Amino acid sequence: MTFKQRLPYFLVGLTLGIIAVIFVFDKKEATFDYGPNARVLKNISIKKHIFSEETLAIINSKKIDTAQISKILKKGNVDIWDKIKMDTCIQYNIKGRRDLKNITLTVKNCDSTAFIEKIMIE
Repeated sequence: MTFKQRLPYFLVGLTLGIIAVIFVFDKKEATFDYGPNARVLKNISIKKHIFSEETLAIINSKKIDTAQISKILKKGNVDIWDKIKMDTCIQYNIKGRRDLKNITLTVKNCDSTAFIEKIMIE
């Protein structure tokens, strides 16, 4: 068999394999958090969230909802290069995506808790 004859068989097998893997991992709800952005967001999302007084004031004034904060903490863009390391915590700026682009959260990621210190609305 020449390469031209083997290529269609390879492509059909590859396509079926990709579909099978996507189907299996979709049912298992497996995530692949290998990028730095995804790892930071997953680390923050599994911890207890504590809101600062400034953040609670913005939430109570109804400028932003806790559902929007959760959405940003789940799917936002983390500014990895602008992190500030403290004793046991690392401070990140997380910017919202799509319809929440104008909202930026300042989150201090500690060992067992995540402090949401500031909400900036542009």
